[in-house]
Amino acid sequence: MSGNRLEAFSDGVLAIVITIMVLEIRVPKGGNLESLVSLLPSLMNYLLSFVYIGIYWNNHHHLMFAARKINAKILWTNLNLLFWLSLMPFATAYMDGNHFEPIPTAFYGSTL
Repeated sequence: MSGNRLEAFSDGVLAIVITIMVLEIRVPKGGNLESLVSLLPSLMNYLLSFVYIGIYWNNHHHLMFAARKINAKILWTNLNLLFWLSLMPFATAYMDGNHFEPIPTAFYGSTL
């Protein structure tokens, strides 16, 4: 397998993760500014998770560029990374839905 295929697969998974996260943000009821202000914690939580996923994505590309060949160990390691990143929408929603309480925040941190 070439590194390009692994990168493309990982890019697809990360795109889906980001899409799921943004779909978790509920559209506010009402067309005024106050309804958007009430979403500020959720939007900030999404931004935090988006930045973290962006960091992982950027580092992933640098690692794939540095890899000389793709073998089974790299494939399984990459799947491990993608597994934990696939939990990000749940961890983000869990932390956001519980107003940054210690257990949900610890779960979010351990997922990272």
